Amino acid sequence: MIKSDSKKVSLELRTALHAAEAAAVISRAYYHGNFTVTRKPDQSPVTQADVECEEKIREIILNEFPDHGFFGEETGQTQSDAEHLWLVDPIDGTKAFVRQYPFFSTQIALMSAGELILGVSSGTMMEELAWAERGKGAWLNGERLQVSDIDKLERASLSTGNLKTLAAGAGWQKMGKLVATVDRIRGYGDFYHYHLLAAGKIDAVIESDVNILDVAALSVIVAEAGGVFTDLDGAAPNLETTSVLAANPALHADLLRRLRGVVD
Repeated sequence: MIKSDSKKVSLELRTALHAAEAAAVISRAYYHGNFTVTRKPDQSPVTQADVECEEKIREIILNEFPDHGFFGEETGQTQSDAEHLWLVDPIDGTKAFVRQYPFFSTQIALMSAGELILGVSSGTMMEELAWAERGKGAWLNGERLQVSDIDKLERASLSTGNLKTLAAGAGWQKMGKLVATVDRIRGYGDFYHYHLLAAGKIDAVIESDVNILDVAALSVIVAEAGGVFTDLDGAAPNLETTSVLAANPALHADLLRRLRGVVD
């Protein structure tokens, strides 16, 4: 699975990859149906697969690192004062999973002393496994990732997340001007547009309806591929993150200015 620099891969990354593989076995088994769906208080769906995947990931990680904290989408947070905190969304894209289209993934990240240092993103049904460790580069199915060098918005491809929340936000008019400027607009969504960004196949991603568990791992992967990953205000990802502006470094500052309404 790990084709490059395998001897330099940390125990933490090996454990995260093992946990992602174990979760993939569970999600594949449930993918074509025969599972129950319940609703959380916010009315978002949760399935047996979500819960079982997270339980397996938690078991694997905490068996290896019993002193680490764990923050999961379904089972909550333990040891919140731990220096090392694992951030896990066992099935990011549960709505896609329930309706049997493949834009869902397992997201596993490690935060150390408040900084994200490791990320694994497993697009199970699309057979895309991306990973990164801080300072060691980013990889997809064993191939090194690198963001594009497109430096003009008029040549750039932009992918957006949930347009419903973007449209309801105060910056919708600025977003409209941006859409009219770029070369191509798409809505790949969930994990997939971050994999495309890190691979240099698109140039920017904008989302306004996320939580840190959705994007923690992806932020490490994009950054290690040479990209810039912030929220829509330009802040680095943290436990309170709810939006994303991710792009290659040639475009990020210009995109941020335009979304703020400050255009030279």
